[in-house]
Amino acid sequence: MVGVVAVDDPRRDDVRALLERHLAFANDHSPPEDVHALDVDALAAPSITFVSYRDDGELLGVGALQDLGGERGELKSMHTAEHARGRGVGAAVLDHLVELARARGLARLSLETGTPDAFAAARALYTRRGFVECGPFGDYAPSGYSTFFTLELGRPA
Repeated sequence: MVGVVAVDDPRRDDVRALLERHLAFANDHSPPEDVHALDVDALAAPSITFVSYRDDGELLGVGALQDLGGERGELKSMHTAEHARGRGVGAAVLDHLVELARARGLARLSLETGTPDAFAAARALYTRRGFVECGPFGDYAPSGYSTFFTLELGRPA
């Protein structure tokens, strides 16, 4: 599989549909107060760079980088279409967003994901890519349904 990760519009019909599945997945495995997925309008905000993974035009995954200011960024809305899981889509999106954060001079990249078993593959991916567990950041509160990860990107040369 040779796909392309590129900036995309979260308002596109196929992206909206995948984001709706992302939100349904989050709501199926976490109580409403612990679902931190952004809606389409929030993902179109100027502080967010939204990307998709497409293989021959077919949308297989999405993710976003939010600039939090102060050389900090947050990964948001990482999701791979169910039929494409285990094929490297999530890793490709994650690697692209980490490199984008580095290129923008961010020093730290953080994220929130779920603790239920349904999120185990995501947690394993983040760990394989060097993210380490940390405490809540930003406006997040401690929760038994959330875990937090961070990656120190270092300073650009």
